[in-house]
Formats: sequence, structure tokens, C-alpha cells
Amino acid sequence: MDILKKTIRVLIADDHEILRDGIVSVLSAVEEIQVAGEADSGDMAVAMFEKLRPDVTILDLKMPGMNGIEAIKAIRCIDSDARVLALTTYQGDVLAREVMLAGASGYLLKRGMHNELVDAVMNIANGFKHISVDVAVDLGMHVDSALLSKRELEVLDLVSDGNSNKKISAMLGVSEETIKTHVKTILAKMRAKDRTHAVAIALRRGMLQV
Repeated sequence: MDILKKTIRVLIADDHEILRDGIVSVLSAVEEIQVAGEADSGDMAVAMFEKLRPDVTILDLKMPGMNGIEAIKAIRCIDSDARVLALTTYQGDVLAREVMLAGASGYLLKRGMHNELVDAVMNIANGFKHISVDVAVDLGMHVDSALLSKRELEVLDLVSDGNSNKKISAMLGVSEETIKTHVKTILAKMRAKDRTHAVAIALRRGMLQV
């Protein structure tokens, strides 16, 4: 694979100005990297990508309007070769898997940004993947874990809000027995001791977000 010799143009998308300033500061210190633009929402990131066509887009997964995964898919629709580095506080393997399947080239935890950011941008610009080590370990640990269905995730989300089976059944328009079955399946798939344990696991793995 040919290594890029040109300047790497980067678009930064994050709704926190202080964090954007920090990213700009880190990247601007590298001669081979140029910050081409900044966006503060998913919609703005997509619009600016179409206009600027950067080599790498650094995209926060949690922004106003269009969420990060939707933005990644939209950017990849504009350019199927687009290289996106997802930036997040969420370490969970489920979210990381979803983000990479959406077309991201990398998944970087914000807590490791200052140590890994430049290497991540360089790797992605040169056609490689970059995943934070802690996330890669989680992906490896759960590679054979059963994933929850869309309905099971919906039920678990309602469970996390403290709703009873009876209330969830009314909210979803199904029988209470059906909800009990879903909960039993969720606990089995997640190897959870009880509902509270299942919610804790789901938050840690990125199935649910606060």
C-alpha cells in the first residue's frame, strides 16, 4: 500500500468548542496535517464534508441533530471511500461494532485522544484501521456473544428507566407474558443475574447510552 506523501486535510466535528480547540491544537503541531474545517453538529459535519472533501473526518458520536452513526452513513453515501475516525467516551464493544459496520475507519476514546490522535489520523489517512486498545480488547472478549434484537434492546431500554413488565407491556402494546419472555431472553444472552445487572452490562458494552 502506498503511503500518502501529501498534506492530510482533516475535518473536525464535535459540539464542544473546548474539545475542538484541543484537537486543533494537537493536530496543528504536526507538519503533515492541516485542519480543513470544524463542525458542531452531525448535519453540519455532513454538509462540510461534501464541501471540503477532507482526507479524514474526526466525528464525535454524540452531537445535536443527526447522530454520529447516521452522519457516518451519510458521509459514506457521499463518498464510499471516506475515512472517518469516530471519537467517543463510550468504550463498549457493541457500539464500536455498530460504528465500524456503519463505515468508520477508526474508533478512538476521548480519554486517550492526546496520546493516540495523531497516530490514528495518520493510520486512517494511509488506509489502515485504528481502534483504541481497550475497545479492541472488549471486541475480542465479546466476539462470540449473542446480540440483542431490536425489540430486546427496546425492552431493556425501558427496563433501564425503571419500568415494570406490566408498564412496558402497555407501552409496547404486547402482553405482559411476552415482555417476561423478552426479559428472560435478555438475561440469558447477557449472562446477567437480574434486571439491574443486565442494565449495568448494557451500559458498559454500549448497548444503552445515558
